[in-house]
Amino acid sequence: MKFQVFQGGKIAKDFVLTGVTLFGADKIPFRSTKHITFSDGIIDCKTRGSEPAGICLLWPVEGFGNVMLYTTRLPDRQQPYILNVELARAKLMEITIKREDWSIFDQKSELGNQISEIQKLFIQSLENIGEPEKASAVADKCLTKALKFSEQLAIKYAELFFEARLKNRSFARSSLGCKIEPEKLEDENYLKGAFELFAHVSIPINWAKIEPIKGDFDFVELDKSIEILGKRRILLCAGPLLCFDEKFLPAWLVNGGADFETIREAAYEFVSKVVTRYAKYVHIWQVISGLNALNYFKFSFERVLEITRTACLAAREADNRSLKMIEIVYPWGEYYAHNSDTIPPLVYVDMVTQAGINYDALGVQMIFGKDVPGMHLRDMMQISAMLDRFSPLPKPLHITAFSVPNTNDAEGQESDKAGLWYKPWDQTLQAKWIENFCEVALSKPFINTVTYSALADGNNNAVLGSGLLTDKFQPKKAFMLMAKLQRKILQKNG
Repeated sequence: MKFQVFQGGKIAKDFVLTGVTLFGADKIPFRSTKHITFSDGIIDCKTRGSEPAGICLLWPVEGFGNVMLYTTRLPDRQQPYILNVELARAKLMEITIKREDWSIFDQKSELGNQISEIQKLFIQSLENIGEPEKASAVADKCLTKALKFSEQLAIKYAELFFEARLKNRSFARSSLGCKIEPEKLEDENYLKGAFELFAHVSIPINWAKIEPIKGDFDFVELDKSIEILGKRRILLCAGPLLCFDEKFLPAWLVNGGADFETIREAAYEFVSKVVTRYAKYVHIWQVISGLNALNYFKFSFERVLEITRTACLAAREADNRSLKMIEIVYPWGEYYAHNSDTIPPLVYVDMVTQAGINYDALGVQMIFGKDVPGMHLRDMMQISAMLDRFSPLPKPLHITAFSVPNTNDAEGQESDKAGLWYKPWDQTLQAKWIENFCEVALSKPFINTVTYSALADGNNNAVLGSGLLTDKFQPKKAFMLMAKLQRKILQKNG
């Protein structure tokens, strides 16, 4: 399968592939990313067999930015497809599907007029398919208008249903939350920022820090944090209790060559000790996080299920009152193309549910702004559509971490590598994106809470510059925006 790449109506000579994957049914990536190459204006993809496939990559769109975009799934053929045309085709198809899902059919409104113009441009690009340069130029215009339209549509739909939820008083005062860093809790300005705004905070737990030596538990920092937080009238979320990323695993377990039974028993003991110790303070436990993508010990499917079951069982036996949550990371699943020891996110959720594992809620992280699989920027319709894919699940959904930066200057966060939303990130743009994201997420009745990933800037943040406060704990525009949103929720529910 090949794609011709055009920039400005001319064949591209030096296009850089960023975040590129091939995918099949349900947009599950193929394990063939290393076989995707670019040369002389052509992206050459070595697909597996004759199965229809699509391509996903970071793509520059004039007037909109650099965002991850898909083609539709296409049959293999000798003649190259025109990538510009196929990206426009896929975006139009996504718009059509979401208009049907959301029952938005008004053709006489301003949005209705816009979609007619976009459709005409796409037809025009197809009419010129024999002249690839011309077809690509028209497709570029079509894609720019389609992306702007899709954002407008997603936000308009979100505003409509967000206001309906407000009117029906279906939000709790703890609907908006934020992750905090325990080591900063003793600073008065940091505390003020947390409790002035949020009635829901999430405190991290790191097994590697708490049990540095087997059987020797250090709860000093966590005790101090829980003591501070326990005095407040807030919803407290804690975790993840287990995360199988190396930086969350004790060195004695990582370096000890432990077998699965040893790992399982150690995990059970750790979860039991932590949950028992803090059960009367914590309302939501993030029991296990990211096992769909972060699988340091290379567990098989069966063992992934077993360790998930063990963690949930240990937490429930230690505390049958609180809510037990399983969390997934990188919900678009690009990591699956690079790591054979991982599981596509929705496949993992389905496996856990079908296996009868006893959990209460699902958490999802959506962090953008870095050149890492799963963290490249998406447009708002893609975000809304991804969230909709969780609606059939029998458990409520929580957005456990979301953020974008207010700078493009950090390594790996440059706009040509991580993505660009209209213009380079700054405080104003960060605040606007957060506003749109919160309305999109909270417009969906199956989403209970949204939690921002970082209260303040700091080197521990997944994306630098993503805090609501500066590193000196001064409020950014994003903090003011979240405060305004919180007031709106509290006024309607007061």
